[in-house]
Amino acid sequence: MHGAVQGVFFRDTCRREALSRGVTGWVCNNDDGCVEALFRGDGEDVDALCRWCEHGPPGARVDHVEHLAVRDDEPTATTFAVR
Repeated sequence: MHGAVQGVFFRDTCRREALSRGVTGWVCNNDDGCVEALFRGDGEDVDALCRWCEHGPPGARVDHVEHLAVRDDEPTATTFAVR
């Protein structure tokens, strides 16, 4: 997610949104000012979380979201973490 997405509780709110949908994975701040996340779960729940990322929490300004479907070799998570 690109825009004013750091310092607005984006990661913690994303974690709460993910947990409420049963989505696992992680979210982290990057040094370039964007937020990166990996979502795992039911397709509809992941899609809903991706749509939420397009606006984020109150106070965020999301300019652009890149959606990438990737094959990932990380062990399957059992929860959603803020990194």
